[in-house]
Amino acid sequence: MNNFLKKKFEFKNGIFSFDIIDEKTKKVTEFYNEKPFPNYKDNDNKQTILNKGDKNILANQFKKFIGYKKNVLEVGCGTGQLSNYFAIGTNNNIVGLDPTMASLNLAKEFANNNKITNIQFVNADIFDDVLNDDSFHFIWTNGVLHHTKDPYGAFEILIKSLKKNGYVLVGLYNKFGRIRTILRRYIFKIFGRKIIEKIDPTLRNLKLDENEKVAWIRDQYIHPLESLHTFDEVLKWFKIHNIEFVSSIPSSDFDYDYEDIFEKKSQGTFFSRILNQFLMIFNSFGADGGLFVLIGRKK
Repeated sequence: MNNFLKKKFEFKNGIFSFDIIDEKTKKVTEFYNEKPFPNYKDNDNKQTILNKGDKNILANQFKKFIGYKKNVLEVGCGTGQLSNYFAIGTNNNIVGLDPTMASLNLAKEFANNNKITNIQFVNADIFDDVLNDDSFHFIWTNGVLHHTKDPYGAFEILIKSLKKNGYVLVGLYNKFGRIRTILRRYIFKIFGRKIIEKIDPTLRNLKLDENEKVAWIRDQYIHPLESLHTFDEVLKWFKIHNIEFVSSIPSSDFDYDYEDIFEKKSQGTFFSRILNQFLMIFNSFGADGGLFVLIGRKK
């Protein structure tokens, strides 16, 4: 594991740990310390985590595409459910990085209890730049960078640790697609939880227990730090750091086939990208929070 880290660390409960200094990062860690998200259920084990991961089209395809004997980094892994999913049944080296120790303790406990040995957890702030350059074949950071003080600055640091020809998956809240959630946030502030449970599609349609409901409401409507982004903004990040566009969800063009997200697709035109982001307001992407994903390969 030391091959991944370029700074001195403490070893706490089997987790590589660095002091969290930045005040904005501390604010986010305090938020998740109160209610780690997502939490494990009492009956969760390897099989239940595999079942959850396999049902997630994005995670399932990502795991299959990784192959074997690869180094994989999940940035903002939280309680590590996805990192553990990526590790189960493979000989890949999985690293989960997150600034919230309470979340990582749950991740490590699950890995220990289920004898998942090909995974390590790092408690660190992205901006402290603790990872060695050119260390990982794959980087997954989905729903994370928009909860930092400087999403592009975080991306700039992380991309240094991606190997040449390695893949990065970036998921962010969209400026257009998140409009429905923003409107619901104002409703939540005025009318409270009862109304939100009736109009939030996730709360209304999925069978969530009480802890899951509370965690979802906090993450979507009370989070202390959030920013919104566009396709073209992330494409600019890719261009600056010599990252070739591979594909996006939703499509940047008019190709809505998501059966192979690692198949090279067209990034479309400015018009096609704007239109597809605008359409998120009216489809399931916008209903579920307005998250969009871009995948790129480092040249």
